[in-house]
Amino acid sequence: MKAKMRFSLKAGERIFINGAVLTVSQKVTLSLLNEARFLLESHVLQVTEATTPMRQLYFVAQSILINPQDAGKVMGAFRKLYDSLMLVTNDEPTKDTLRRAGELVEADRIFDALKVIRTMFEPDVRSVAPATAAAVQAA
Repeated sequence: MKAKMRFSLKAGERIFINGAVLTVSQKVTLSLLNEARFLLESHVLQVTEATTPMRQLYFVAQSILINPQDAGKVMGAFRKLYDSLMLVTNDEPTKDTLRRAGELVEADRIFDALKVIRTMFEPDVRSVAPATAAAVQAA
């Protein structure tokens, strides 16, 4: 059987696979041989880092990936935040990127959606209308 995904972890590093949190005591290379939902610790955004609307969207999407048992509940929060961002975003290229991220989440391709959302971390301050940015953060 050919490995679908291969990666290395350092001692003490964590990985989230299908809702489980794994840590390794020494450097190791892992191969996932089948489809699995996973996220490396280096890509996990902490709640304290979700300080902008795009980072908040990333945090909610990552929650779907990390906690698949709660995906149904979290999907509602994702849609609400996504819809708010679509309403207040002025920049068409940013809107197009947001649409792509939303389509990926709806297609259950959360990891790919996270990569797309990550590209919008810096521009979100410029592309969201200033008067409504606070409203989006409150959503």
